[in-house]
Parts: sequence; C-alpha cells; structure tokens
Amino acid sequence: MGQRIIVDPITRLEGHLKVEVEVENGVVTNAWSTGTMARGVEVLLQDKDPRDAPYITSRICGVCEGVHAIASAYCLDHAFDVEVPEAGRIMRNLYMSAQFMSDHYIHFYVLSALDYLDIMAVADYAGNDAGLLAIRDKIRYLASKNDLSPFTPRYDPDEYCVNDPEIVTTLVSHYIKAVEMKAKSSKMRSIITGVQPHPNSVMVGGCTATPTVDQLRQFKDLWLEQIDFVNNIYIKDVEYVGTGPLLELATMGLGGGTQNYLCYPMFPQDDPASSADRPFGGRNHIYKGGAVIGGASNAVEKVDYSKITESVEYSWCDYPDGVDSLHPSEGITELNARKENAYSFCKAPRYKGQPMEVGPLARGVVNKYPGLMTLMEAGVKPGAVARHYCRAVESKTVGEAGLPWIDRLTELALAGTVVGMKDKAVPKSAEGFGVWDAPRGALGHWIKIKDQRTKNYQFIVPTTWNASPRDEKGVMGPYESSLIGCPVPDANNPINIVRIIRSFDPCLACAVHVIDPESNNIKVHKVV
Repeated sequence: MGQRIIVDPITRLEGHLKVEVEVENGVVTNAWSTGTMARGVEVLLQDKDPRDAPYITSRICGVCEGVHAIASAYCLDHAFDVEVPEAGRIMRNLYMSAQFMSDHYIHFYVLSALDYLDIMAVADYAGNDAGLLAIRDKIRYLASKNDLSPFTPRYDPDEYCVNDPEIVTTLVSHYIKAVEMKAKSSKMRSIITGVQPHPNSVMVGGCTATPTVDQLRQFKDLWLEQIDFVNNIYIKDVEYVGTGPLLELATMGLGGGTQNYLCYPMFPQDDPASSADRPFGGRNHIYKGGAVIGGASNAVEKVDYSKITESVEYSWCDYPDGVDSLHPSEGITELNARKENAYSFCKAPRYKGQPMEVGPLARGVVNKYPGLMTLMEAGVKPGAVARHYCRAVESKTVGEAGLPWIDRLTELALAGTVVGMKDKAVPKSAEGFGVWDAPRGALGHWIKIKDQRTKNYQFIVPTTWNASPRDEKGVMGPYESSLIGCPVPDANNPINIVRIIRSFDPCLACAVHVIDPESNNIKVHKVV
C-alpha cells in the first residue's frame, strides 16, 4: 500500500466532498470519491402536487441557480403533455443562457484560478496602472494584517503557478470584475424569473413572466455587458493561461479520466413538434446531445435514455435484494449509513454500463468544438485545462445566441403577445422525464404521477455522474479515474488533486487532512 492522502472536505465548491488517494513514487495509484452528505429531496416530493417539483428541486442548490427548475419543468411538460408557448421556450432559454455565462466565469476566477496563481506576486507589482496599483496596495495592507481571505489560506504555489506580478495582478483585477458582473447577471435574470437564485416563474407549461418592452431593453443592455466581459476578458484569460503557463499540464492531459463522455441537448431553437420532444424543451438545439465511449476521437452516438442506470453497491443506499442497478424511472431512495463496504452517499450512474464524464468537456467532445479539436490536434489532451477552455467557449456561444432571442421576445412584447405559459390540469396518472445539460453537465428528472400526486420522483445530477463511487463491477467513477496518474510530489502540498477535482466544478463545502501513514498524524491545511 502506498502513502494515503485524504482531502476532506475539498473547498471552493458547493457541498461536502471527500477525496482519498493512494500515492506511490509521487503518483496517484488509487482513489475514492466520497459524497459525505445525504440528499433526501426525492423523498420530500412524494405525495406532493406534481406542480410543486420545479420550486422544491430548485432549492437543491443556489449555486446552480434554477437548472433543476428547468429540468423539472421539462419533466412535467412531458408528463402533462402540455404545449409550451414560444415565449415560454425563449424565456427559459434566456434565463439559462444568462446563468451559463456567469456560472462559467465565476468558476474560473473565483473557484479555480487561485490554484494556478501565486497571489503574493501582486505585492511586487511595479506598473503604472492606477487600478492595479490600488489592488497591490490593498493586498500589501491585508498581508500586513495577516488577513488575505478569500485569496488565502491555500496550497503553496508550485512550478505551474503564474508568478509574474503584472499578470497575476491583472488576473486578480479580473477576479474582482467577475464578481461585479455576476451581480449584474443576477439583476438581469430577475427581470424574467422574479427573484434569484431560485426562479419563481419557471413551471410546467412554460414561464409565467410577462416582461415589458422597457424591461427587455434593460435586459439587453445588461446582456451586452456580459458578452463584452466574456469576449474581451474571460475567454482571453483562459486562452492565455491554458496555452501559456499551463500548456504542459494541458499536453499531459492532467485529470483526463474515463474517456467516456455524455451530454444532453440544450437550448432548443424550435418548439416541440410532438410529445416526444417535450423532455428536451423543443427541437433543433444549439448543443446536441450524444455519447462518446472509449476516447474523445471516437464516434458520437445518439443517447438511448433507457440505458441509464444507477448502482448502489458502494453507496450508503439500499436496493431490494438481488438488484444491482435501476433505471431512474424505477429508482429508490433508501438511505443506509451503516452499510458495509459503502463509502459515499452518491449513487453510481452508468450509461450502457459505463461511467461517463459529463460537463463542458463532454459537450465539447460530443459537439466537436472547433477550438477544442484544433487544440487536440496540436497535442492537448482532454483533462483539467481543456475543461476550462470549453467553459469559456460556451460562454461566448450562448452569449451570442441570446441576442436574437431577446429581439424576438421584444417583438412579441411590442405586439402585446407575450404569453409565456399554457395551463393544464394535473393528469390522474402519468410518467415523464426531462433532461437538460446544466453548466456542470447532464441533468435528468423522472416522475411518476398517481391519483394526481407524485408517486415517485428521481433525478441524476451532473456531480452524481462525475463524483460517483465504484459500481457493482468495481469500476471507478470519473473523479476517481481522473486522479489515477496524478503527480503528487509533496504530500504536504497536494495541489494537483484539487486542481483536477475543481476543474469539474463539483456541486456537493475548510480544512484539508493529509495523513502521514507512518505516524498517523493528521496534517491540516486550510484552503479557499
């Protein structure tokens, strides 16, 4: 057995995630991903009015900001077999594309970039930019008071950290700007959703909002600010860091993982033609769904939603005796925290029996992002750095896609025909599902209705796919496999472990424990 390292919890992400690895000769040889919190929302939904689902599921997470409301609404659209008006489809698209832009740049600057910067280089900035000088002086003052939060405490910088004072200070200024832009994004989205982070206008049948022409003009002005930040600051920073200081990590494919990729369709540009289109919100999606198994260069196959299963062999959950895995439409939420050999509250989702990475890299591989394909041809391997690049590309794409939607909604408002939803009675009995590719990846909701009440409700979220434990065959989940081969030259500073995990942007909450296998002493590293 090699040296055992435990990171618990991993910080700068949502929720409680523990990662344990074994290291031999400075390289990870085994890994375990543990979700340390139980999720019981499925149980809360049982015997409720089905129409409550978008509101309740949205509260699963305030960082994901409404992605569950969208997937739940699609699920109910399918079960109710209701026709969503054009304005409802457009408002759902606008809400989620706005969320995509801000979620991605906040992840880069606030949650991940600090893993690649020597923050104290700011104190040595010697340029003439007044704004950057103000940041330098602020950092110097905070350092004198030993109060550099939220930039520290953190892992020690290594050879891959950017330490040029001007570059680091500029990136820190963009960190601050990103937080300001996030606030403007929330203001913008509240025009359609009424409140943030949990929308109160997204429901079965569409969207209840009726924005005025003046509101939509304000919305567009804020949208253009978001596009300007994404195109002229965010994407340029990602490209510079990814093809410059981090090029070696990109070419080694740090954190590559399973080499299996799954994504669902998102941002429909046309209304559903039939009930079969309702789980996807419409047709002609900007991002196509698909699966790629066995390597990023392999063929893309159409998703067969009947082939999705969840195993609980190593989960603190129980299935009936003799049952190894279940389709989510038949899923069971029965917790068992004393289960032997289990090590996570996460189930183990599989597609055709395979663990699948979901998220921006999966979308890039399935949809063949031109920039990603060019980088791969130049030697960049799918991994942590490529995930950051795909997020930046998506922010640019959805930002530009939103402009004609805003114009069309304004056209409807000028004509006085913004009808965002169609009401329909709760069916006596029905089944449905809805899927959506949230910023963190493939998100699916499944419902069964009996006597006009929710009999069963299940969902598989992106982080369940990525953070899954081993399945009944002993096959690792994506986080676990992505850590195999990870270089850990210093057990006291396991920075590459968190670089990899944060590149997935987990949604699971500040101390890091590293156990010395000889003394069994626990070393604590507080990180942000």
